[in-house]
Amino acid sequence: YGMSELMGPGVSCECLCKCGMHIHEDHFIPEIIDPETGEVLPEGSVGELVISAVTKEALPLIRYRTRDITSLNYEKCECGRTLVRMNRILGRSDDMLIIRGVNVFPSQIESVLLEFPEVAPYYMLVVTREGVLDALEVRVELSEKLFSDEVKKLEDLNKRIVRELQNVLGVAVKVTLVSPRSIERSEGKAKRILDQRSI
Repeated sequence: YGMSELMGPGVSCECLCKCGMHIHEDHFIPEIIDPETGEVLPEGSVGELVISAVTKEALPLIRYRTRDITSLNYEKCECGRTLVRMNRILGRSDDMLIIRGVNVFPSQIESVLLEFPEVAPYYMLVVTREGVLDALEVRVELSEKLFSDEVKKLEDLNKRIVRELQNVLGVAVKVTLVSPRSIERSEGKAKRILDQRSI
């Protein structure tokens, strides 16, 4: 794990035990903060990773906000190292949606959709407000190879996707299956979120 601002790759790496990435604490001091308030969170909390590069001389970075959502594990690793380990990146704080009090990341939704060969890797997240609560609709493009107009098959696929998304996200979302090539393509980073709450 790494980024160019923090001397490229080498902030942390996995050992043979594969139970988190050891952060090289002789060069980097990690913290987990609340992405909204900036408050440092207790050990084991999930939040935004902040890193101070203590040996970088030309451009020192103190409490650099990575925007990556993860947690830190301070227990001794099975390999014997005592360096703090960062757990898997769950998403990015700048992509995070809060739906009915639950943090939802587009990467979580994408990982679920990739398990279904019947859909293409193109989707759009539409956020609306129903009364005082936020609601999320996931528009998913059907695969051209497996496109079907059989209503029963499409209803079954929709139910399976809804069920799996609720298991992963912990919140109910609406899923709308759309025809192939109907979601707008964009050059560069895909625009996946359409926020209609202020419209």
